[in-house]
Amino acid sequence: MHPMLSRFEDSLYHTRLGRAVLGDSLELIGRLEEGSVDLVVTSPPFALLRKKEYGNKEQDEYTDWLCQFGSKVRHVLKDTGSFVLDLGGAYQKGMPVRSLHSYRVLLKLCDDEGFFLAEEFFWHNPARLPCPIEWVNKRKLRAKDSVDTVWWLSKTPNPKADVSNVLVPYSQRMRTLLKDADSFYTPAKRPSGHDIGKGFGNDRGGAIPSNLLSIPNTESNSPYMRLCKKFGGKRHPARFPRALPQFFIKFLTQPGDLVVDIFAGSNTTGEAAEILGRPWLAFEIDADYLRSSAFRFLDEVSEANVAALWEKLADSDTASSLELTSGQAQLL
Repeated sequence: MHPMLSRFEDSLYHTRLGRAVLGDSLELIGRLEEGSVDLVVTSPPFALLRKKEYGNKEQDEYTDWLCQFGSKVRHVLKDTGSFVLDLGGAYQKGMPVRSLHSYRVLLKLCDDEGFFLAEEFFWHNPARLPCPIEWVNKRKLRAKDSVDTVWWLSKTPNPKADVSNVLVPYSQRMRTLLKDADSFYTPAKRPSGHDIGKGFGNDRGGAIPSNLLSIPNTESNSPYMRLCKKFGGKRHPARFPRALPQFFIKFLTQPGDLVVDIFAGSNTTGEAAEILGRPWLAFEIDADYLRSSAFRFLDEVSEANVAALWEKLADSDTASSLELTSGQAQLL
């Protein structure tokens, strides 16, 4: 067990590798040791114009509200650690003009809190419905908003990272070239000035990914969704796909490194970390969302055991750190 996990024995539930903790992240982060965390990856409530049930803040107060968490995150990160922040955009009230709040968050975190912007990523969700309705569907003044900005922030200029852990499949053209590089490619200097030599034709197991991550958010029949429906669990309405935190966990950590999500919601990050063999902590202020997140770890559990677990989770007097086996085995 990672030593930081022992500080959260009051968690709602735990697995072999992680703990899901109910409470305010501003207080819970303070229980972590300085320089103890390798990666914080999270998606906070967005600053949307329409009020959501998960408690999003108004745009005019959003920057200061979110950056107070950033200050605490920087304190607990290792010098090689990273803070990955998924932020969706929004429009200003009553106008087809974009809000700048996500950029203000970035500037404040870097200028005031001391973070470095290691790289900006963009999560493209091709399955996102056209929105906002007023400007896209009705008046047809704007294109569909289907991209979130994902800020990769670091405590120092040299955070731990290894892009070879997240290589993507080669294109068909590249696979053809690799079969017989001499026949299909002649080294030459490009108009940009880049001189690509013969090493370009070597098979390195995959291509380096771009900072545009195209990941559809189409979870519909996962164990989490299915069991929430069956047992009446409260499903989080703004879940991100497991592949998103999974990419950054593989890219920025090694097995044994501690991963933390300070706005856990349905605990997608914890599930991804468990699968990848990383210790994890999930902080969530909404008890109903956190209880339901346990379903992510119960894919192959008998229905009777799931029912027993759900009954205990619903009883605040007995739901003290229920133990699950790692990765969907059975209720202990």
